[in-house]
Amino acid sequence: MFRSMTIAALVLAYGVVVLGAYTRLSDAGLGCPDWPGCYGKIVVPEADQAADANAIYPERPLHTGKAWKEMIHRYAAGALGLLILGLALLGWRNRRLPDRPLLLPLLLLGLVLFQAALGMWTVTWLLKPIVVAAHLLGGFAVLSLLFWLLLDQTGFEPARLPGRLAAWGAAGIAVLILQIFLGGWTSANYAALVCPEFPACRGGAWWPETDFAEAFTFWRGIGTNYEYGVLDPAARTAIHLAHRLGALVAAVVIAVVALRAIRSADRTVVCIGIAILCLLGAQLALGIGNVLLVLPLAVAVAHNGTAALLLLALVALLHRASRSRSRGLAV
Repeated sequence: MFRSMTIAALVLAYGVVVLGAYTRLSDAGLGCPDWPGCYGKIVVPEADQAADANAIYPERPLHTGKAWKEMIHRYAAGALGLLILGLALLGWRNRRLPDRPLLLPLLLLGLVLFQAALGMWTVTWLLKPIVVAAHLLGGFAVLSLLFWLLLDQTGFEPARLPGRLAAWGAAGIAVLILQIFLGGWTSANYAALVCPEFPACRGGAWWPETDFAEAFTFWRGIGTNYEYGVLDPAARTAIHLAHRLGALVAAVVIAVVALRAIRSADRTVVCIGIAILCLLGAQLALGIGNVLLVLPLAVAVAHNGTAALLLLALVALLHRASRSRSRGLAV
C-alpha cells in the first residue's frame, strides 16, 4: 500500500509541476485574488455570480478561464498534500518495523506544508518573483524526494560503478537546480521575450545593455503588483542572458555526467545516462524554440516538464551510485 501511494503521489506531483507551469505561463497566477478559495468560494463563481465576485475584488474582475486554471492547480496540489499526509501517517504507524521509511515522509510533509504557504504568498504578495521562484523549486523538491522514496522501495542488484559517479551525479543535480531557479526567475520577471533572437539577443547584439544589480535584487517591498513584471529592459536582459549562460554551463556539466554514466559497465546506469542525454537535448531544443517561436504555451510548458524529467533522471543516477557505494563497492 505504501509503495502504491508513493507512485500515485509521484505521478500527481509531476502533474502539479506541469499544471503550475501552465497556470503561470497562462498569466493565471492571480486568476483567484484570494486564497485558498476563489472570490470567497471553494469553486470558481458562475457567470451569474460575476457581479458579486467583482464587488468583492473590484480591482481584479473575474476571468473565469484564468480562475479555473488556478483552482484546478490548487485542487491537484491539495490532493497531493493529502497523499503525502497519508504517507507520513503510514510511516509513523510502521516506524518500529524494519526498513520502513519515516524520516523522508515526514520531511515531505513539512515541505508540502511550506509549499502551501508559498502558494498563499504567491497570491497575497501579488506574484512576488522570489516567492514564485521558491514555489517552483519547492515543487521540484517534492517531486525529487518522492522519486527517491520510491527508488528506496525498489530492490536492485549491487553494481560496480565508475569512480566518483555519485559526485558527478550530485554536481549535475546542483547545476540543474540552479538553472531551474534561473528559469523560474526569468519567468517570474517576464524576461523570456526580452531577447527575441538566438544566439544573439536582439538587433544582432549578443550582449546589449544589462543591469545585473537590479536584475538580481531578490527582495522588494510587499504590496507591489508584479504581474507582467516591474523591471526595466536592461534588468530583464541581464536575467535572460544569465539564464542562457546558465544553460550553457548546465549542458556541459550534465553532458559529462551522462557520458560518464554511459561508460559504466552497469546496464541500468547506461540506460539512465542515455535518458539524461536525450532529455538534455530535448530541453535545449525547447529552450531555443521558446525564443524563436515567441514563447508558445505548449513549448514553454514542455520546457518545464522536461526539466522535471531531466532532474528525475539525475536523481535516479545519484540514487543508484550512492546506494552502490553504501554497499562497499568501488565507485
